[in-house]
Amino acid sequence: MKNPSPFLAENVRFLIFVVMVVTPLVLTGCAEIGDKTGIEKPEFRPVTFNEIPSWNNDNHAKALAAFLKSCPSLERKGMPDFGDTSFWRDLCEKARRIATTEDRRAKRFFEKNFYPVAVSGREGATGLFTGYYEPELLGSRERSQKFKVPIYLRPPDLVSVNLGRFRGNLNGQRIAGRVVNGNLVPYPDREKIDLGALMDKNLELVWVDSAADAFFLHIQGSGRIRLPDGTTLRVGYAGTNGHLYTAIGRELITRGIVSREEMSMQAIRAWLSENIADGKRLMRKNRSYVFFRELTGDAPIGAQGVALTPERSLAVDRRLIPLGLPVWIDTMEPSGAPFRKLMIAQDTGGAIVGAVRADIFWGAGAKAADRAGKMKSQGKYWFLFPRLSPKKPGLDSY
Repeated sequence: MKNPSPFLAENVRFLIFVVMVVTPLVLTGCAEIGDKTGIEKPEFRPVTFNEIPSWNNDNHAKALAAFLKSCPSLERKGMPDFGDTSFWRDLCEKARRIATTEDRRAKRFFEKNFYPVAVSGREGATGLFTGYYEPELLGSRERSQKFKVPIYLRPPDLVSVNLGRFRGNLNGQRIAGRVVNGNLVPYPDREKIDLGALMDKNLELVWVDSAADAFFLHIQGSGRIRLPDGTTLRVGYAGTNGHLYTAIGRELITRGIVSREEMSMQAIRAWLSENIADGKRLMRKNRSYVFFRELTGDAPIGAQGVALTPERSLAVDRRLIPLGLPVWIDTMEPSGAPFRKLMIAQDTGGAIVGAVRADIFWGAGAKAADRAGKMKSQGKYWFLFPRLSPKKPGLDSY
């Protein structure tokens, strides 16, 4: 695929357009998807590990295994305000000396090298915790009467702009579009793409048999597609068209079709299957559209670029939370059982917005889908910040 970075560096008119015209639009129009001008920064209260509920009862070695997957990214990029690359190289080297079966040593590693802080937002210390999973779809490399819903590759003319490169206070902010006559303009939305905006461009990665399944694949960001010959194609997130994400479940609640208490992924699926035409119109309410790439390996890749670990990888609001940060979760599973575990922030999502808000990755398969679809629990979390020095720098500047 075409890399837009050289174009961004060379086209001065385009850079001026982004900084002078697009940036003000982002500041006024994207508060609902989590930019720092529309929501408050988290408030932190340093605590001890003994104050964290059930801290001593977790399997910390499993959390360490997930953390080690983040190490290559941390060693290559560091973490803004929380350690440069040399710091993370040293810390990850310590982690690699611990076997992933040595739970006591793993627990001591986190206690010695991190300090916990309780997190609060505008609504207090409690927030919403949901779940996601890796879905399985039926598909084919070739279009047919059965398989006629396309899963698209990232278009070569799609330009994604990291606004933090232009203004420091916009770190984590992104917009996307395409360049027409030197100007960045919005990319076609879901409806236009559904109606053929990308046809005849040789962008079809695979064809699936269900528009609803494709829609949920977009929401989850990765999935497995079972092909007619019995092999499996794994696909992962490659970009978005840049339009705002709209939760269609909220639309069903607003219309009085499904109550807030009964809302779940399963409830949405049931309604879509019973209302094909209306369902198509409803799905188009979500103008955001996701593009995919073929993956190798046995696990989906999160926004940090690392393989996700079931029940240990967490999707967060990356505008507020650095990826790679360990996070202790205290919430409830859909069954009502307590969910108290050390997880690693390794992913993000359009609906994950706010100081106390996260999405738990449950894995793949029917059980994971059931738990993820029903997950809608209140809970709390604690960040584990790296001990950069006795003065704990980074907390005030975060």
